[in-house]
Amino acid sequence: MGERPGPPLPSRAELRAGARELLHRGHRRNPDVFLVEHAGARFVVKDFAPRGALVRAWLGPWLLGREIRAYRALAGHPAVPRLLGRIDRLAFAVEYRPGRRLSRRLAGQVSPGFVDALEGAVREMHARGVVHLDLRHRSNVLFGEDGAPVLIDFASALCFRPGARWLLPLFAWVDRRAVAKWRRRLGPQEASASAGGASSQAGRRGASRPT
Repeated sequence: MGERPGPPLPSRAELRAGARELLHRGHRRNPDVFLVEHAGARFVVKDFAPRGALVRAWLGPWLLGREIRAYRALAGHPAVPRLLGRIDRLAFAVEYRPGRRLSRRLAGQVSPGFVDALEGAVREMHARGVVHLDLRHRSNVLFGEDGAPVLIDFASALCFRPGARWLLPLFAWVDRRAVAKWRRRLGPQEASASAGGASSQAGRRGASRPT
């Protein structure tokens, strides 16, 4: 169901000992995100255990399950970290993909084709029935160590089954608009490439499959 054999995951008792870095502290309804080292492997864990009783009882497990569905739908997508599995009802783990958050400071440092690769990654994500909805946030798109884009944090994502994918274009424009934002911010070369081909590409993509 999306997970390939990976490193053994820690038990709840082992999770605290393996935590190496707090990547993001959640508030009220959001999980804490840790970089964890266990059995010689490093991975990222999202954990709702520190939240209040109501979140732990129902909201956290529901949000966790929804995000896991997105990762499973995107299994094998080159820009998406691999789902490693669920630790318990309040936490799950994904592959650790080191990279730098996108920002204007990376203008001139990313390759001229980076945003094209990002656009292709988003198009493939949509072809699998998933919309991210939060790619405008700089922490959700990384400039990977290999120079390729990495898409993370699918907490806001929507997954559409094949019979309901006619609804996907109603939401996919949010992701396309985010890609356009990064094209503008990462440099004039990317912006000019977008202006030169955006209208014709949009027409071709709209006619072939939803993006």
